[in-house]
Amino acid sequence: MTTLKQAIQFTDNGVEYSSFLTEVLDGLKRVPKTLPAKFLYDERGSELFEEITNLAEYYPTRTEIDILESVKNEIALLIGPEAALIEFGSGSSRKIQILLQSLKDLSVYVPIDISKEFLYASSLKLAHDYPTLHIHAVSGDYTAPMTLPDLNCRKKAAFFPGSTIGNFEPREAGAFLDTVAAMLEKGDGFLVGVDLKKESHILHSAYNDARGITAEFNLNLLRRMNRELGADFALDAYRHHAFYNEEKGRIEMHIISQKDQKVTIQSEEIVIQRGETIHTENSYKYEVEEFHNLASKSGFAARKFWTDENRLFSLHYLELR
Repeated sequence: MTTLKQAIQFTDNGVEYSSFLTEVLDGLKRVPKTLPAKFLYDERGSELFEEITNLAEYYPTRTEIDILESVKNEIALLIGPEAALIEFGSGSSRKIQILLQSLKDLSVYVPIDISKEFLYASSLKLAHDYPTLHIHAVSGDYTAPMTLPDLNCRKKAAFFPGSTIGNFEPREAGAFLDTVAAMLEKGDGFLVGVDLKKESHILHSAYNDARGITAEFNLNLLRRMNRELGADFALDAYRHHAFYNEEKGRIEMHIISQKDQKVTIQSEEIVIQRGETIHTENSYKYEVEEFHNLASKSGFAARKFWTDENRLFSLHYLELR
């Protein structure tokens, strides 16, 4: 009898401890200080982000889910039968389950996520809910080039939901699109969620929720560095700050020091002044044409896009030329 664990193939290309340490020290020595947003998503960070997606103020997740529900059959026709579906940043797999309702003859589902524990748990749950689905989970940093496992399929389609592409600087977003294109072949598809530009008060509320879950998510990065790198951040000496930078078209998320202090990480000492910020995440917002122009530079053609009636969010099906 085949168990759920046996039904899931698993490839570990995870981020190494040395990479985490190196990138943290490099970022904290910069002026202004910055840390890669990908490190927000340890197991606890991933759990907190799932809580964020259920908040009343946070519109992207529920809006994207509504779009997916309304066009899932259309997406299935675009992807076609016997495809490999590759999802970057699989999270809790809620959105993939909507697609699986229409992609009934999928050859293999390949979730890729930086949080190994979270990925494995969500893969087990998905295997339980879809016992005939072939799952090959890959733990790794999808922002860097990687080699996919051998996939027995007619066609590949990548899936990048949640407007996560907005976390990249435009130049980095272009490099990520190049990375995705390198995994695909001519005619393969890429379904991607993109947050749209809108009134700033809607954005402010989405990233400064009344319950403080987004603040906890942001500050959890300090806890992670204390736990995994032996740092000595005084957690009560920092606060969360997020605002919309209209000139750059992005939400910026920062951690602000409330006093002058020194932090030790391994043998390195980092001086942080009162009011100084650690920039942890951006979330760029796009116009539809603006995003299509960016994608075209990596060889993608826009086949179809959908938005909600309020034009808060968009979903795009791109095809590699």
